[in-house]
Amino acid sequence: MSTQLTGLWPNFPATKLSGGQSLPSRIYSPPSTICAAHPLPSSSSIQIVGGKALGWQTNGNSKPSTNLGRTEAENDWDDLETDLYHWTKTLRSIQWFPGHISKTEKELKEQLKLMDVVIEVRDARIPMSTGHPQMDAWLGNRKRILVLNREDMISTADRNAWANYYARQGVKVIFSNGQLGMGTMKLGRLAKELAGGVNMKRRAKGLLPRPVRAGVVGYPNVGKSSLINRLLKRRMCPAAPRPGVTRELKWVRFGKDLEMLDSPGIIPMRISDQSAAIKLAICDDIGERSYDAADVAAILVQMLSRLPTVGMTALHGRYKIEADGSCGRGFVQKLANHLFNGDTHHAAFRILSDFRKGKFGWIALERPPQ
Repeated sequence: MSTQLTGLWPNFPATKLSGGQSLPSRIYSPPSTICAAHPLPSSSSIQIVGGKALGWQTNGNSKPSTNLGRTEAENDWDDLETDLYHWTKTLRSIQWFPGHISKTEKELKEQLKLMDVVIEVRDARIPMSTGHPQMDAWLGNRKRILVLNREDMISTADRNAWANYYARQGVKVIFSNGQLGMGTMKLGRLAKELAGGVNMKRRAKGLLPRPVRAGVVGYPNVGKSSLINRLLKRRMCPAAPRPGVTRELKWVRFGKDLEMLDSPGIIPMRISDQSAAIKLAICDDIGERSYDAADVAAILVQMLSRLPTVGMTALHGRYKIEADGSCGRGFVQKLANHLFNGDTHHAAFRILSDFRKGKFGWIALERPPQ
């Protein structure tokens, strides 16, 4: 059953997100109906959401926003980010800060003082969300290489967009695939080149040359240890496809000229940007105990239904169910009834797992900020 809504909708001000992104201010049109099938408890349901009618539990259509000088695709990504912000407003906050991270953060700050170059690894699907907000302050003027790992999990268009963005920023970026080793040799050469002046200064002082010291840092489960193992061509660092496997700092040597420090994933004590937190959960870059899988899967469905490269056609083709992707919770419930005897947790895990395995195609969940 659906209920007609009437009344005024406010103009939401621009909202600042992590990584320097801003959500544009837009006039919101009210959705025509509220999805009332399979209602949720009041503590975790959203009765009204902003943005287009593709809300947490809404159906309907609204007029697209138009910004002069911007492409339709750019406006669509802005709209999606804005809607995602409002979808997450009344969900349980996603927070994850295991005890070992606090200790590691203190040790890492001390070790960074010894680094000639720092290699920051991010998830290529969500480069902004996997950038630590305090990393710039920790590194100061230290030389840095940015690695966007899992390049095999995004499209060529996504890769080119991020490559152009970081080129304009003057940031040295390498795209890699830690599982197959693509980009690792280039990374090793670049690290030696950037820190090449270290031994020149040592020789000028009458000191013997030493290996270049490179620290590998980043969020949990972005592929830091796998990258090092591929570079060394042997398993020197524990690695597994889940966050929190590496729990202590470890130095490893690559030949005679390069030493690398593998570090546990570091994440803010409190994640203030819940849009970023949702993306971390979707991409399995945060502990699964920190979030409700059904909530995250429902929002993923709504995001995928909005992306032209996926849309409802791909969702229907994958699960063979007729459902409106604008009602994420309803889609998860229908899938649960169809395949899992009503178990929404298993249905949610299937959707998340399918995305992580590329069953909907290789796509990024972020585009560069304008």
